[in-house]
Amino acid sequence: MFRNIFGALAVTVAASGTALAGGMAEPIMEQEPVIEQASSSNAGIVVPLLLLLLIAAAASSGGGSTPSPG
Repeated sequence: MFRNIFGALAVTVAASGTALAGGMAEPIMEQEPVIEQASSSNAGIVVPLLLLLLIAAAASSGGGSTPSPG
């Protein structure tokens, strides 16, 4: 009976020794993906503002001539 217990204990110790023989592996750190933003991020605002400025300039000039008094 003790032979079976010692035999099972020997097999268990041998199996655990080979499982830990390599030691702990170094953790692998994964890098997060880098997302670059477009350099012309203000283009969505600048273009409509320029168009609005041109329309305002055209409207203020009037284009019509008023007769001069005299």
